[in-house]
Amino acid sequence: MTNPVPQTDAVFLKHFAQLITFLVVVCILLILLGAYIYSRHPSPENPAQATLVDQRLAPVGAVYAGATGQAAIEAAAAAAKAAAASAVAYGGTLDGKVIFDSLCNACHVSGAGGSPTMSDKANWAPRVAQGLDTLVKHATEGFTGKSGMMPAKGGNPALSDEQVHATVEWMISQVK
Repeated sequence: MTNPVPQTDAVFLKHFAQLITFLVVVCILLILLGAYIYSRHPSPENPAQATLVDQRLAPVGAVYAGATGQAAIEAAAAAAKAAAASAVAYGGTLDGKVIFDSLCNACHVSGAGGSPTMSDKANWAPRVAQGLDTLVKHATEGFTGKSGMMPAKGGNPALSDEQVHATVEWMISQVK
């Protein structure tokens, strides 16, 4: 039997295989060189990463004892009170209609959660008979009754007691 591949084709295939082998070796060497160069120059650290790590490692609370501890507790309470005072809702307005339109109407117009609607004056009569102070107390502290519940300060703890009082007065004037 004779060789089906002519001598010139065999030489070509041999050289072509050597060329392909050489190119594969060069490719692998370039990949290794790139990996080496990349490992010598680490990527810059994300600045937000350090902040996140510091937040995770920050103490959750503190332990106070004796007079120093009492002073620290009082200072923290004063700071919390000052922060709460600076975050008064609705710009500190005492206009009951503004507060009602912004917060209270969500329940007292639709009747959500069993709340009395402003248009149902008969439902308001027994409540108004309890007196302004009782209604203000229920609105400020929250109240759970037979038909539903009223969250404290209408669900907005940023409301001041004066704002709640003004809003309850406005509501009573509307349902009488």
